[in-house]
Amino acid sequence: MKWVGSTVGVCKNFYFHSSMKKKPIVAIIGAGPAGITAAKKLQERGCDYFLFEKDAKVGGMSKTIQLWGRNVDLGPHRFFSSDVRVNKIWLDAVDGDYHMVNRITRIFYKNKFYSYPLKAIEALSKLGVLTSVLCVLSLLKSKMTRKDLTTFEGWVINKFGRKLYSIFFKSYSEKLWGINGDELDSDFAAQRIKNFSLIEAIKTALLGNDKKHKTLVDEFAYPSKGAGHVYEKMLQTLEADKVYLNTGISSLKVSVDKIQLTDDKGFYYDADYVISTMPLTNLITLLDAPHNVIQNSNKLTFRNTILVYVKVNKTEIFIDQWLYIHSNEILTGRITNFNNWDTDDVFNETILCLEYWCNDEDQIWKADEDYLGNLAAKDLETANLVEPENIVVTSVYRVPKCYPVYKRGYKNHLKVISNYFNKNHDRLIPIGRYGSFKYNNQDHSILMGDLAVKKILDDKTIDLWNLNTDYTYQEESRITETGLVTD
Repeated sequence: MKWVGSTVGVCKNFYFHSSMKKKPIVAIIGAGPAGITAAKKLQERGCDYFLFEKDAKVGGMSKTIQLWGRNVDLGPHRFFSSDVRVNKIWLDAVDGDYHMVNRITRIFYKNKFYSYPLKAIEALSKLGVLTSVLCVLSLLKSKMTRKDLTTFEGWVINKFGRKLYSIFFKSYSEKLWGINGDELDSDFAAQRIKNFSLIEAIKTALLGNDKKHKTLVDEFAYPSKGAGHVYEKMLQTLEADKVYLNTGISSLKVSVDKIQLTDDKGFYYDADYVISTMPLTNLITLLDAPHNVIQNSNKLTFRNTILVYVKVNKTEIFIDQWLYIHSNEILTGRITNFNNWDTDDVFNETILCLEYWCNDEDQIWKADEDYLGNLAAKDLETANLVEPENIVVTSVYRVPKCYPVYKRGYKNHLKVISNYFNKNHDRLIPIGRYGSFKYNNQDHSILMGDLAVKKILDDKTIDLWNLNTDYTYQEESRITETGLVTD
């Protein structure tokens, strides 16, 4: 049901309640990859739903925006999955309107470029003889000393040695998370670096073993009009009167037979289930949660991102889709070059995107556009990538609460919260990067949206809290230029 008013209410649009229907009514908060996938799957199953998105566009952090007459993403967003279910959903949505991109991504450190993920022989040769010897000795020493493998710092030092950690991991991770490596949980390393190690890399180089780790993806599918275009195409398949853009949710009231949502325009809605992709900490504030749940929620934190777009009157700056910036003297952590994502168009200029990560209380989050534009120009000049006189114009886009911080102990806080939902709110399902407090990529969020619908309609035992970003694929597949290939 949708009602207008705050107390008595007048019926505006009426949907039969589930007591009169076989299938439930589901409200979905957020139209990022997880939320809009859930809406699409509910519609395919013939269910009534409401989809709320506080922004004017769908796609969440994977949305595409128009800037200076071109499509640009909110930083680099490549899609890759080996899961047949996820690949079929993505391919069905994009409907052939994509191309394959040969991935080139490198680390920028002290005016030199290093392959990402690291290639041992290349890295050691560029670092020089003395530094290379110190790196190898540091690795050998790490194998003979006990370390705390529960931290990001300890986990990486165990794999690479302290010297390589200080060069290729410490600066970037501290820029991204805003905390020291010994305060960061090892989950981030385990998910992103996997089992790749310096010793394995050296063996590969010397023995010619070309077996690649699954983080080393050389090709990926990319929608022709930007990463967010796949979600815009999903939107086109949904019933218009069930999608509410520019609409946030301001309150939730959970009773025995329904969940009532109130939007920021004063309308309220009745639903049997709610799928929420809003930041988990925000969701907790809308519920009458016990004190210990609120305490644990308050200990979970997100990082914000400031995106500074720079239009440059040059076309050849660097060949990568994006660079990881590991130099301490440069404040930005990642630079995207949108000229290198489209294989067909010819550009007369380049649009770069520099990312700055921060917390709400940091001064940079409150800085004006002139300051941020000048900061980006200074970083590009320091990196010897772009001279200030070649910058035509800059633009700033802010994304709040986009990275869940895996601070040590976060899993304990998350466990209290997940137990609370499982015991008290089994009809309220948090998913997605923000909603489940997991560092999802697009593929993982799409899968969560699909499984959330299956949990409601088919199998109540599905445990989305324990669905990790390194989940095991039921059947291996990959997207190619001609479609889906099953291995």
